[in-house]
Amino acid sequence: MKHPLPENESARLAALRRYQILDTAPEAAYDDIVSLAAHITDSPMAAISLIDVDRQWFKARVGLTKFATPREQAFCAHTILQTDVMEVEDASADTRFLDNPLVVGDPHIRFYAGAPLVTPAGEALGSVCIIDRQPRKLKPEQQDALKKLAAMVMRNLEYRKVCGELAESLAKVKTLSGLLPICSWCKKVRNDEGYWQQVEAYLKQHTDAAFTHGVCPECTRKHFPAIKVIKQD
Repeated sequence: MKHPLPENESARLAALRRYQILDTAPEAAYDDIVSLAAHITDSPMAAISLIDVDRQWFKARVGLTKFATPREQAFCAHTILQTDVMEVEDASADTRFLDNPLVVGDPHIRFYAGAPLVTPAGEALGSVCIIDRQPRKLKPEQQDALKKLAAMVMRNLEYRKVCGELAESLAKVKTLSGLLPICSWCKKVRNDEGYWQQVEAYLKQHTDAAFTHGVCPECTRKHFPAIKVIKQD
């Protein structure tokens, strides 16, 4: 059984890695979404599915015992090729799925519907899907609800990614602490490698500070005596 590949598969997988969501622990926000999906569509099974290189991994699930399945068996591997809800009314009568182990065996899928999880750049990471053991069809309002739940998942993923990037940036911020050797004559400082450099260059490397230059009143009187210094309150 061969699973289909999106045209942007490399970019899609790279995007999936950036979200750093694969193999993470269960989270209430995602568990609530799949519970709501199952309730709204009156389905015994629902999941948030992410399509990796060769597997389908469930971030959240209800009614399903497995954490993952081979990608070649994943209905959601077909959903990520779509921009709208993919619906399979009777998998046993669909040539794509009729011999699928998930159809002929546990959990005996007959009905499937999935709304793709699409990034702002257009990469489909997986889906919010619902599954039933009976052939049927979603109502238009149920399809719409499934799409809205997929949008909620993407907002959560975007928030998670931004928070992760912010934490990584903060972790890389270099702070100044302890004793900083500084030349009492030229005011150069000694860096971590033992070299002396201008204080502006050192601070630029270790902080986000930007510099403007001027002349303080004391230096103005010393070096430019012809200039009258105006006292500021």
